[in-house]
Amino acid sequence: MKNLFLLLALTSTLFINAQAFEGKGDTKFQVGLNAQDNGSGLNLSYDYGIGENISIGLSTTYLLGVNEDLDNLYDVDFGDRFDLKARFNANLGNVINVSDNFDLYPGLSFSFKNFGGHVGARYFFTDGFGVYSELNFPLATYDENLNPAEKLNNQVTLNIGASFNL
Repeated sequence: MKNLFLLLALTSTLFINAQAFEGKGDTKFQVGLNAQDNGSGLNLSYDYGIGENISIGLSTTYLLGVNEDLDNLYDVDFGDRFDLKARFNANLGNVINVSDNFDLYPGLSFSFKNFGGHVGARYFFTDGFGVYSELNFPLATYDENLNPAEKLNNQVTLNIGASFNL
């Protein structure tokens, strides 16, 4: 009897219909860990579908932990820890057609710190819940002479966490 219930539980996941990106009007909220050189923190992002494969949104990062030596030397303040980005995504899940539950989204962003790009991927287990991973990178900084504290949000970062359909 236990084996029957286990078999039913495992096979029932085959019938879940989750959609990673549905096009115009689709909304996603993501919360995750931000990891980068000399710091780590919290990342929040929101995306809104404006077309079949296009979304716009906002992303913000706040570094909760900063390298102690860097903090002591440069007195890292709120402005060095915080960043807000307006973003544009090309949602390619239905183009590459791996799975309805999977979305690959390269994009561009304009932030308080730089003009940058990102490449992310989401996978949804249910209609409302999934996981994401995102690599962010600056393409152009607004100032060339940055001290190490100012470089905190001007470098390659990795975000991983949970994604929600709203």
